[in-house]
Amino acid sequence: MDFGMPTLVENKNLEENISLCRELDLQFVELNMNFPMYQLQQLEKTDMLQKLVVENGIYFTIHLDENLNVCDFNPLVAEAYLGTVERALHVAHKIGAPLLNMHMNHGINVTLPDRKVRLFSEYREVYLSAMRRFCRMCEDVAKSFDIRICVENTDGFLDFETEAIEELLQSDLFALTWDIGHSHTCGNVDEPFLMCHKDRLYHFHIHDGLRDKNHQTLGTGEIDLAQRIGVARECGSRCVVETKTIDALRKSVIWLKTNGYMSD
Repeated sequence: MDFGMPTLVENKNLEENISLCRELDLQFVELNMNFPMYQLQQLEKTDMLQKLVVENGIYFTIHLDENLNVCDFNPLVAEAYLGTVERALHVAHKIGAPLLNMHMNHGINVTLPDRKVRLFSEYREVYLSAMRRFCRMCEDVAKSFDIRICVENTDGFLDFETEAIEELLQSDLFALTWDIGHSHTCGNVDEPFLMCHKDRLYHFHIHDGLRDKNHQTLGTGEIDLAQRIGVARECGSRCVVETKTIDALRKSVIWLKTNGYMSD
């Protein structure tokens, strides 16, 4: 089972992330497209990225922009995000990245006097049609690529999102990321859905958590890490150790080694 690290704010460039990855005996770095230095213009310098992979004996995964909204009702916005994913798939293929990680976008709320209405839910068929279009585009682009697009849980999938994910999972291109910290802080509401699709769990984000805090150092929170990492191992998934500071990452790697999940 491979362990990797997220893009860290404290590391000012890719070389610093790679250096820390190697120091901690991790196998990969998840490049986060929310950061300015990991936008497409930089990631499309694939010769440089391939060189870093070979020289350092690591690999990359890609975390798509968390604002990604391929179902936006504004076609200009949706097209921009579709184009972003299309180009990111080509980058991943060229640099040997096995997956793209993505969040579902809840869309906009409209506040009525007595309730809030999610527009994606209210106009569900428009939303689902856009999601099907996204799926077809990805399949057309990546039909010969050995890549997965993994949908990550965040603060609880909404009903229209689980319906959309069910449709995406009809394609072998799509799989699931289980973020065990996000899962914990929202009362594990996504666990039944994720376990129902256990055969499609391809990627994990692991960090400890308290009831109201994510991204804690492994071993310092309330999560049954042995059970969760056991599921990851059973599924043959790789795991991003998704603590957000260098110190927490170092301590988390020590915890993994002490508990026999990583070799010294």
